[in-house]
Amino acid sequence: MTDRPADNAAAPSGPTREVGTGADVVTTPHPVGAAALLGVLGVVYGDIGTSPLYALQSSVSIVGSLAHPASRLDLFGIESLIFWALMLVVTIKYVILVMRADHDGEGGIVALMSLAQKVCRTDRLRWFFGLVGIAGACLFFGDGIITPAISVLSAVEGINVSIPSASHVIIPAAIIILFGLFSVQGFGTGAIGRAFGPIMLIWFLSIAVLGIRSIVLHPSILWALSPHYAALFIFSHGWLAFVALGSVVLSVTGAEALYADMGHFGRAPIRLAWLFFVLPALSLNYLGQGALLLSHPGALANPFYSLAPGWAQIPLLILATFATVIASQAGISGGFSLCRQLIQLGYLPRMRITHTNAEEEAQIYLPVFNWMLGIGSLLLVVSFRSSAALAAAYGIAVTGTFMCTALLAMVVFQRVYNWSPALVGAVFGFFFLLDSTFFSSNMLKIPQGGWVPLAIGVSATILMTTWQRGRNLIRARQQADALPVASFLARLPQSRTLRVPGMAVFLTANPNQVPTCLLHNLKHNKVLHDHVLLVTVQTLDQPEAPRGHRLMVQELAPNIHRVIVRYGFMEMPNLPRALEELNAIGIDFDAIQASYFVSRELVVRSTVPKMSLWRMWLFLIMARNAVPSTEFFRIPPDRVVELGVRIAI
Repeated sequence: MTDRPADNAAAPSGPTREVGTGADVVTTPHPVGAAALLGVLGVVYGDIGTSPLYALQSSVSIVGSLAHPASRLDLFGIESLIFWALMLVVTIKYVILVMRADHDGEGGIVALMSLAQKVCRTDRLRWFFGLVGIAGACLFFGDGIITPAISVLSAVEGINVSIPSASHVIIPAAIIILFGLFSVQGFGTGAIGRAFGPIMLIWFLSIAVLGIRSIVLHPSILWALSPHYAALFIFSHGWLAFVALGSVVLSVTGAEALYADMGHFGRAPIRLAWLFFVLPALSLNYLGQGALLLSHPGALANPFYSLAPGWAQIPLLILATFATVIASQAGISGGFSLCRQLIQLGYLPRMRITHTNAEEEAQIYLPVFNWMLGIGSLLLVVSFRSSAALAAAYGIAVTGTFMCTALLAMVVFQRVYNWSPALVGAVFGFFFLLDSTFFSSNMLKIPQGGWVPLAIGVSATILMTTWQRGRNLIRARQQADALPVASFLARLPQSRTLRVPGMAVFLTANPNQVPTCLLHNLKHNKVLHDHVLLVTVQTLDQPEAPRGHRLMVQELAPNIHRVIVRYGFMEMPNLPRALEELNAIGIDFDAIQASYFVSRELVVRSTVPKMSLWRMWLFLIMARNAVPSTEFFRIPPDRVVELGVRIAI
């Protein structure tokens, strides 16, 4: 059973000892070397690195077309908007500011949510910021479904330029690539991950060279770097400029990955790679596409591939396909990590998690979640059939997550980093307003496909809040019906209960109450083992448990111990391995010989239900399909004794 850390735990009945492996409290800086920088290119910047395939084309199409090309000032304005979006949202907001807010070295919206909840003074505020974090995470899942579809489609659409007669194979080819991508996830990303960096290095060098080649022919496009062209475009076009912002934001998709992957690479490699390589390469390519459209407006059909000479288009198509698969892989892997964090924090039911690398804890595979993403991406390809149409569904997920991050950052920078309210309001208030503008612009795309990420986000939020509400009701009911440990121990000597040889581990969500499975075992079997462990697994509001504090052990009575096992939300529980640490403090524990007792909950509606009928139905479906706690905690199945208990909520 898992539980969040309790502030009102009862005083221990005996001496308290802490032991076990964990993470050092002080995080060591990540090395900045060639290998780290290549890894950053391959994992962190795959998504934003492939945005030139569709971002500029989608933006310019708002104000121009093949029949009525955009004017010179319009091109300058859109180029300026894209460049300054990269500077403001990615460089200043994420690279310089938000990446400072790490949770013991970990980043991402779940880590930021935990930081914000830690410094909240009321339960209502903790609940509110938890909801903001959940909403951002759900929109990130929507992004994870859309990214593979739009990335692979945009790459394969290069066939329209290089081999026009084969355009009919675009959809089948995208389906095959996506199916293959999701099929190989079970093998792990270790081996293929080593190839990601060099491929993305070639990709960024190639798009930079293509951009420079076009800029040299039309250097006047460099005037677009001036922000006054962006302001002029906005003030001269008004409503049309507001609509265009919904496509401009496509140039900063993947910005959240910089923050989410900070724990794997550290700040320094991500910042250096962005400032001195990725940002220049992207800027050069966007400017090169704009320069091309100045002289060849007909290239608007696909300005990215039109940058390349005829002989280079097929190699570029192959390289772009590899790059988009890598971009998709980064989103899928990030989704796995985020899903595990939410499971650990109690927002999602337990799922089967497979470790694909014995040496790397972060390399995991979630089969059910993987195929939910895969089926969603395949359905989007079949339904939208082009990256231009799918672009309408992309921006809402991205900008929604941006807004949630900005809101949580306001709290963290004021309460944790002691920024003044005025400074927080000026800085993050500006970014929240900017993100809200992008989000509002994308809301106009709801009829064209923007409803997709909203539907995904709302559905996932309902699932998470329903699961959390149901589990809270179960815990409240168990607490109301439970027997305090102190009362049980006081009666035990007079009960003359028969003690049998062996070690029994009873799992309980509340360390201060007698596990229901223990009471049922006494009722039906009328025996108690010589050595008893009352074990509670707690998930901390930090990425990893501190080193030396994995277990907290209290002796309640002779040979009866209360054990609290702590895990961070980035860790994967292994209960038998953790309990083996008890041997270090003189408690003889053999994971193979111990018997584990757990309660199998049969949840039913009470006479006065506290959940609506439809939410109760939804909760029961999730509960029935959740992975058993014994499997999630990696307990040997042949050592488990399950005792049923009926709970009415």
